[in-house]
Amino acid sequence: MRVERLTYNKIKIFLTFDDLNERGISKEEIWQDIPKVHQLFRDMMTEADDEVGFKADGPIAVEVFSLPAQGMVVIVTKGINEYDLEEEYDEDYIEMQVTLDENDEIFYEFSSFEDVILLANRLYSLEIKGGRLFSFNNHFYLKFEEEEVKPLDLDLFIAILAEFGSSSTITSYRVIEYGKELMKTEAVEELHRYFK
Repeated sequence: MRVERLTYNKIKIFLTFDDLNERGISKEEIWQDIPKVHQLFRDMMTEADDEVGFKADGPIAVEVFSLPAQGMVVIVTKGINEYDLEEEYDEDYIEMQVTLDENDEIFYEFSSFEDVILLANRLYSLEIKGGRLFSFNNHFYLKFEEEEVKPLDLDLFIAILAEFGSSSTITSYRVIEYGKELMKTEAVEELHRYFK
């Protein structure tokens, strides 16, 4: 679980499917009004208070977005009372609009190039050849479209990626815009060819 403060009254929480599995919650159950989902929400609010000082007091709005094969993004916004005084708000936060939607990309982050090479050799042995490779802020990123994972089952593919890296909490759009594209197509095949 990772917490990021967006504005004085809005946070973003990224939950991986491992976070859900650890709590015995399936992807389908996250949408249900059941006690373990309530407990997960309480845990998220406690962590948000501990990490970024976000207290869920008063009315709140919760938006949940599913990212295929990666996890969930939860946006929590505190309601604003008309009695609140503007000078109470921290000027360090900038109001911004966040829009998230579901797409069919798989985007993973790696802390070392060695991890990327090991992953590529493993995927190549399973007949996976695609992907795009990027670098950004001393990390490496692999981006796959869902159709590139065949002949593997998507869950198995994600499990293999998770052995070497972690699901990225920043968007591929940001990495594409500000990072450096190292391999435009067939990244797995290229990495295997050069580093087997």
